[in-house]
Amino acid sequence: MFNGSLSSFLFGVVRPSSQQRMQIALGVARGLMYLYKECNTQIIHCDIKPQNILLNDYFTAKISDFGLQNF
Repeated sequence: MFNGSLSSFLFGVVRPSSQQRMQIALGVARGLMYLYKECNTQIIHCDIKPQNILLNDYFTAKISDFGLQNF
C-alpha cells in the first residue's frame, strides 16, 4: 500500500492529525465488522496490531495478515 502500515504512519516523523486518526479508526472498525459479521466466509483475525493495518493512497485502512477458517 502506498502509505505503508499504520505503525509507520503513527510513529513516523510526521504525526497524523486527529481527523486522520479518526478516519483510520473508523476504517479499522468497519473492516473488523465486515470480517466478523458480514463476510460469507468466516474470517478470524488473531493479530490485530498497527503493523497489520495498511493505508492506501487516501489513508483508508485495510486489514492484512489474516487466515481463513473452515467450520
